[in-house]
Order: sequence, then C-alpha cells, then structure tokens
Amino acid sequence: MNKEKNYIEINRQSWNNKTDAHLKSEFYDHNNFLKGKTSLNNIELDLLGDVTGKEILHLQCHFGQDTISLSRLGAETTGVDFSDKAIENAKKIAEDTKSNATFICCDIYDLPNYLDKKFDLVFTSYGTIGWLPDLEKWAKIVSEYLKPNGQFVFVEFHPVVWMFDDVFEKIGYRYFNSGAIVESESGTYADKSADITQEYVVWNHGLSEVINNLIKSGLEIQSLDEYDYSPYNCFNKTIEFEPKKYRIEHLENKIPMVYSIVAKKKNNS
Repeated sequence: MNKEKNYIEINRQSWNNKTDAHLKSEFYDHNNFLKGKTSLNNIELDLLGDVTGKEILHLQCHFGQDTISLSRLGAETTGVDFSDKAIENAKKIAEDTKSNATFICCDIYDLPNYLDKKFDLVFTSYGTIGWLPDLEKWAKIVSEYLKPNGQFVFVEFHPVVWMFDDVFEKIGYRYFNSGAIVESESGTYADKSADITQEYVVWNHGLSEVINNLIKSGLEIQSLDEYDYSPYNCFNKTIEFEPKKYRIEHLENKIPMVYSIVAKKKNNS
C-alpha cells in the first residue's frame, strides 16, 4: 500500500501543517512557557525524579517544550523530531529562552546516522509510538542510546483509548496492531477549530507489543502503571474532574487513559 510506504512523508507534512496552530493554541500555552512555565506533567516528573546533571535524549519532541523544560531542571537535553518545521521552531525557542537544549531533525529510525552518544535517560511521551510501524526497531533505538544502567522513561496514551471511535461511543478499531490505519482530520487535537486538514497514518500497539520489544532489546522493566485520566484535554467529550485531569465524561473512571513504563538498560546488553 503506497500510503503505508510513504507514511513518513505523509505524517511529516501533517505535523508541519499543525505546528503553527499548535504554537498559537491555548493547549500548548506557549506564552507562559516562554516565561518559564514547565510543560511537563506530574506523571512524568514523578517518574523522572531529579534530573540535575543528567544527559537526556527526548524522542519525538515536536517543537521542544518538554526538552527545554527538562533542561530548565538542570539536565543536558537533546530533542529529536522528523518535522523540519517543528525543529526549526524548537531551535528558535531554545535560543529565545537561553536553553542549552539541542535539536536534531530526522526520523527516529535514522537517528544512528545523526547521533553517536549514550545517555543517562531516554524519554518519550504522549502520542508518540502510534506514528511508528515497527516497535522492534524503536526499542532497539531506545536501548542503543542508553548507557549501562541508564533509564527509559515512557508515558503514553493507553491503547484502550485508540479502540474507540472519535466520540467514544463504540469500539471502532482493533486493540492489537493490524497494520497501518490511514485517516484524515480537520483541525487538530490542540485546536479543533484550526483551519487545517491533513491526512495521517498511524498504528495501534498493545501493551504486550511495547513491553516485549523493550525486554527483547535488553531493557529490564522496573514499573508499569496505568492511569484512569489524561493530563491533556485532547479528546472529545471530556470533563475536567480535577485540575489538569480529564476523563471521557460518559465513561467516567472506567477505562485506562494513560500508561507509563520505567525500564533500565541491563549492564551486559
């Protein structure tokens, strides 16, 4: 299928399209970010712990808010994303905020052609692996960039969420990976009224697919947690039941919405 083969170009175009709308959106609250507000949520902050002096690789970083937020906490950070428009903005934002964060524009599967370095921590979060067809290659990249005993901290939307249709009324998709899902959308999760339409290609990945590939790549799972809310208001029919905690109103606390994994690179791998 052509679209599956060209998924990188289709998705890059889609993310390039969204970047301006995201920078202006209330969702990303960019003006307050520039004034020093962190873009990180309690879920990942608790998992990351004290990052002072740590070297962190942030995969699929969009325009770098989290990468820069981590650098403000005293880490030395490198952000990677395949959207040239997002990375162009990330570099400018780093300059404007006097951040030491550095950025690389490439598809993450190609990262070994751009970066030769090991890190204390690899971090990736919220809406990342759905854009990737092959989690075995992804897990190898994560493992390759970790120092022995280095940690991978991963927070992602729960695969149960992606089974539903857009209004969470019926199961529309298979939980397990059944190959590429080609869709198109108007607007974007950060601004549903944005005057943009784009096509995109995604894959659903169940928990076992994620965990088994990390184990196979030499990582030891230290924790797996599931959360019955999202820290982002990026879905339809949501209700904010506590500050920065959102659920699908009619599903209440019945489904998992986010999960997190902390894994450690084994010394001998």
